[in-house]
Amino acid sequence: MSPLLKRVVFSLLAGLAISAAVSEVSFLFLREDSRSPKVFQLVIPAGTADGIARGEKPPTLPEEMRFVVGDVLSIKNEDTVPHELGPLFIPAGSSTQLSFNAEENYSYSCSFQPDNQFGLTVVEPVTLYTRVVGILFAGLPLGGLIALYSLAAYPIKSRVAKV
Repeated sequence: MSPLLKRVVFSLLAGLAISAAVSEVSFLFLREDSRSPKVFQLVIPAGTADGIARGEKPPTLPEEMRFVVGDVLSIKNEDTVPHELGPLFIPAGSSTQLSFNAEENYSYSCSFQPDNQFGLTVVEPVTLYTRVVGILFAGLPLGGLIALYSLAAYPIKSRVAKV
């Protein structure tokens, strides 16, 4: 194998290794989003409407939730009055579901939050395919740059036959 080819291959492997290391460190922060879609249960407890009227925040309800595409939010209203969450009307004592089919940030009007707003974040799940593609898209160009830099900094000496 020629010295040039060896250097290019080594540089590409180094770029992929650096990219994989950086990618996997960032993946540790996204581990929550690397799961299969599932169903989440949100219960509106009895007395929520009365508490909201007094300006209280229901203790069991989050202000904002994070989902992956394909998740389903199942809402059960245990209160004595009907509630609304964006496009959903939930009569007292009933349940309904909200499916998330696209990546988006939602801000719904919500009758069971003190500020009448409920934020939802829906992201694409981080899959093995996503991780590998990210490593390749970053690692190959980085390897190419390492190869070019190495050739500029340490040129390969040509072997000229002396007669």
